[in-house]
Amino acid sequence: MNKLIFRKFSIDIINFFLIASFSVTFIIWIIQAVNFLELISDDGHSLDVYFYFISLNLPKIFSKTIIFVFFISIFYVINKYKNSNELIVFWNNGIQKIKFINFILKFSLLFLILQLILNLFVVPKSQSLGRLYIKESNIDFLPKLISEKKFINVVKNLTIFVEEYKKDGKLNKIYINEKIGSGESKIIVSESGRIIKKNKNYILRLNNGGITNISKNNTYTLKFSETDYDLSEFSTKTTTHSKVQELDSIKLLICIKEIFIGEEISAEQIINKPENDACHKRKVKSIGEELYKRLILPFYTLIISLIAASLVIEPKSKYLVKFHKLNIFLTGISVIILSQLALKFFLSSINILYLILFLPICLIIIYYIVLLIITKFKLSYL
Repeated sequence: MNKLIFRKFSIDIINFFLIASFSVTFIIWIIQAVNFLELISDDGHSLDVYFYFISLNLPKIFSKTIIFVFFISIFYVINKYKNSNELIVFWNNGIQKIKFINFILKFSLLFLILQLILNLFVVPKSQSLGRLYIKESNIDFLPKLISEKKFINVVKNLTIFVEEYKKDGKLNKIYINEKIGSGESKIIVSESGRIIKKNKNYILRLNNGGITNISKNNTYTLKFSETDYDLSEFSTKTTTHSKVQELDSIKLLICIKEIFIGEEISAEQIINKPENDACHKRKVKSIGEELYKRLILPFYTLIISLIAASLVIEPKSKYLVKFHKLNIFLTGISVIILSQLALKFFLSSINILYLILFLPICLIIIYYIVLLIITKFKLSYL
């Protein structure tokens, strides 16, 4: 009987969690999707590239909302059970309050494991895939970005100006400025041209013009009646180098191991390890903070589950019941905020580092002992 009761209770939490988390994730995803519209408007990517890229942000958004939504889910379901007197079923079947709290703590381990899997493997992989896809994608929205009498620079080291862009796709009076290197550039002027897609890449077929190569030492000009200008060799202006949040977790752990072996370090120190691409030219602080988000932050799921479970402990005074609920809710929110604030002080000193590393475990032990004492001696929570 007890298994059936706990099964229904856990299913109610999971159902509310799924509905709430998907709703919150979807809203945040829509907002981010609007912010990423510059991939089309400014960087010249197609709608396929855009939707694929923003879809890969879903695991990251979901992982960031788990702690908050999980706390709200437990808080809401327990409060609902209390208001409908369904908690009496637990007590009438001989389930002690501490056993009820123990079940919630064990149940929260599933969400802890879920977070660790997302943070350590799924999110870094999805972020890396998104960046790689952007890097390898063509500037296939270029024809719609070119406008009359405007300088277009959607790709690095290239500026295009068109005097007239006709409806049939013909371009008149084209100016192209390509930066080749330090102090070197190429200027192309053409009377007319047309953008053509060839082998999934875009080229500019130019007619009647000249190419001027400018360097520090000399300048020379070549005339042409027709030439093809390949646009595929240019990369998008979107940042394509890997960020810390896109790196493999094992590589980050190796970085930390190499950093702390035999040397004093500071948070703002730049790591100089050319043999390790994951660490090289990155700040110690950025790597430490990323590992904190992936490894330490998920353990706050356990403490906020205990806080939400505190709802089953009634204060002696009925007048304090509503304040009891408010107190529990604010305590949970405060712990979630604390978990984020701890990130700001991470690596500020070695003592604070150890404090922040063991803070969630200490909070779990202390809060559980308090709940154990309260339930054993039937004390008032407030």
